[in-house]
Amino acid sequence: MPINSFLYPGAKTTPAYEVANSLRFDSASNDYLNRSLSSGTGTTFTVSAWVKRSDNSKYVVLLSSGANSSNDLDEIVIQTDGTFRAFSYTSGYTFHLTSNAVFRDVSAWYHFMFVYDSTNSTSGDRARMYVNGSEITSFSAEVQPSQSTVSNYFNKNREHYISGNLGSTDTGTHYIAEYCFIDGQALTPTSFGEFDEDSPNIWKPKSVLGLNFGTNGFYLDFENASSLGADVSGNSNNFTVNNLTSVDQSTDTCTNNYATINALENYYTPHTFSEGNLKQTTANSSNYAPSISTIALTQGKWYFECKYVSRSTSDNYNLIGVKSTQVTNTNYLGQNQHDYGYYSSSGKYYTNGSAVTYGDSYDQGDIIGVYLDLDNNKLYFAKNGTLQNSGTGISITDPASTPLGHYFFSTGDYGSSLVIVNDWNFGGTQSFSISSGNTDPNGYGNFEYDPSSGTFDGGSKSFYALNTKNLAEFG
Repeated sequence: MPINSFLYPGAKTTPAYEVANSLRFDSASNDYLNRSLSSGTGTTFTVSAWVKRSDNSKYVVLLSSGANSSNDLDEIVIQTDGTFRAFSYTSGYTFHLTSNAVFRDVSAWYHFMFVYDSTNSTSGDRARMYVNGSEITSFSAEVQPSQSTVSNYFNKNREHYISGNLGSTDTGTHYIAEYCFIDGQALTPTSFGEFDEDSPNIWKPKSVLGLNFGTNGFYLDFENASSLGADVSGNSNNFTVNNLTSVDQSTDTCTNNYATINALENYYTPHTFSEGNLKQTTANSSNYAPSISTIALTQGKWYFECKYVSRSTSDNYNLIGVKSTQVTNTNYLGQNQHDYGYYSSSGKYYTNGSAVTYGDSYDQGDIIGVYLDLDNNKLYFAKNGTLQNSGTGISITDPASTPLGHYFFSTGDYGSSLVIVNDWNFGGTQSFSISSGNTDPNGYGNFEYDPSSGTFDGGSKSFYALNTKNLAEFG
């Protein structure tokens, strides 16, 4: 879990390094960055980036350059099978590494590093890979470069792409933060991160502003929403932004990880996901299995919003709520015991397969707020900011008495020939436009409505965005 806010857990004086922003790339809109570099040091360079995967069906292209998209190519990628790969190819491999280890967790931030140093006298150390501070030493493919061999296309006067392959769509949906390219140096992971002093198995980022980036080097922190490709290393090696806008700037980062939809929990429908696993498109199927969040909850007070974007037929059969069971059958949200789904057509909520009178119906364009109070085992819903049932909560089963011991946020449909689109908002990134901009009481999130506004069972309550900083305090 990323570091706690302001201080490391238990630390007294050491300020924590905070990453403010990441950039979300979506394959559906062909998002990428590109820049033509000058001729740099082709024998020595370092690439470092933090990545959160969303779509395991496509590559995450960390860096690509070449003569064409299929053969003559240098590339650093996380592949569809989760392996980490780096290669330089033209009529054969100049170098080629593919890890045996796989990295497929769509809820986690990973730190990936590739180091090229063909001047190294040790042949096995000329091309090296690291993940989360540890070197990868087991490979399904390993071709080391000959001594002093210049990479074919990297760090040369060629177009270089991040999350793209010579401008083509070759990338899955994912987030990238703290992207660094170091020209002329073979650095170690400790230049970019460190193990937490109180939790020594946790790798976390540290400031890189003191590094020498070299002539072609760049540092992309994605903090300038109007210039998302801005290089802040001091070199002004800015990248051109393609199809990315300010809405793709995220506060979901490697120091504060937000929940998204869990794309791996998609067994029976299947739904499709986009926009960093925040847009759910249900399948045209009688398998009603809903989607769930990547983070489960056992205590605390939590809030998320869901915008009901569209439906494909006149059937208004949407369900938004919480789920305590894993998706192991085709049941709709609220059909199982201890699951609760607010139904769009009637305004009732379903649990254990029974409908209970509750609130107003809702439809396309409406934003449903979901308030989960696990300190008092109550669930509330709001329609466009108005609490339903006069703020009287639904009494839910204590999480300790549910099958898995926790709850997920969840949405799904209940139509056999129906496609529904729902946009989820946990506060870190939005797939729909926010007009007002509200935060939780800790200052986290970007919501259409205030998470703590309203009267809940006759009193006030504070609800929080679902991220790791709030979990460290309340979860």
